[in-house]
Amino acid sequence: MAVGKEILTKIRSVQNTQKITKAMQMVSTSKMRKTQDRMRQARPYAEKVRLVMSHLAQTNTDHGLPILDGRNTVKRAGFILITTDKGLCGGLNANLLKKFFAKLQEYDQQGVASDIVCLGSKGLAACNRVGLNVIASATNLGDTPKMETLLGPITEIISRYVKGDLDVIHLVYSGFVNTMRQEPLLEVLLPIGENVLNEVSTGKEYSWDYVYEPSPTDVLEYLVRRYLESVVYQALSENMASEQAARMVAMKAATDNAGNAIKELRLVYNKSRQAAITTELSEIVAGAAAV
Repeated sequence: MAVGKEILTKIRSVQNTQKITKAMQMVSTSKMRKTQDRMRQARPYAEKVRLVMSHLAQTNTDHGLPILDGRNTVKRAGFILITTDKGLCGGLNANLLKKFFAKLQEYDQQGVASDIVCLGSKGLAACNRVGLNVIASATNLGDTPKMETLLGPITEIISRYVKGDLDVIHLVYSGFVNTMRQEPLLEVLLPIGENVLNEVSTGKEYSWDYVYEPSPTDVLEYLVRRYLESVVYQALSENMASEQAARMVAMKAATDNAGNAIKELRLVYNKSRQAAITTELSEIVAGAAAV
């Protein structure tokens, strides 16, 4: 029965793994609801900041802010790469990094260098593995991201754009579509498109009367920075919701596969046990017939 004991050991091992994947599935299900609520709560703030910023930009066209200036050519690009800190979430990070490296290769063929800010340990490890220029990073963000943790890396890359060291900044993250689908996204964070600054003026003429303190330029610059921070925070919230959804689906699939493996191993064990019993009976009958 040595073979039977080995099969029983495998069954117990798969059962232990199944308990772990089942627990991780339940935890991810609970966290997914919280991350989705946080993602939805972050949207109204970003939309209101963008609305007021658009008003100010249209009423003050001679603002002279470097952060709102576009670039005619791209000589150096910046990326804010948002990935997860933990694994076991299916192909979420792999699909995102595939899109990210494809854009890097496109810039490399054009002779454009890149600076990267990594939010999440998986993206940081991937960038360090291929020797990319990581200028700032933030890892171990936890289940509830804190804005003070993100301010340092975000300020670093935005300041480089304002100084003229970067000509474009891309935001790379996993967008939450639904529980079964998460889409890798690559968006332009800076320069801010005209569709963002002028989107509220379509179709009607509006008149806004604001009292500025200390000045319209200072208020607009403050709002632009708050808007960029809110966009990055919103992207991070969506990435976390995508992570929990992908992990829940992956752990459910692992739990189901473990159940199928246990059934197959039990079938093999029963066949082995029946074969051993049949062999023993045959030996007993043969011995009795010989006597």
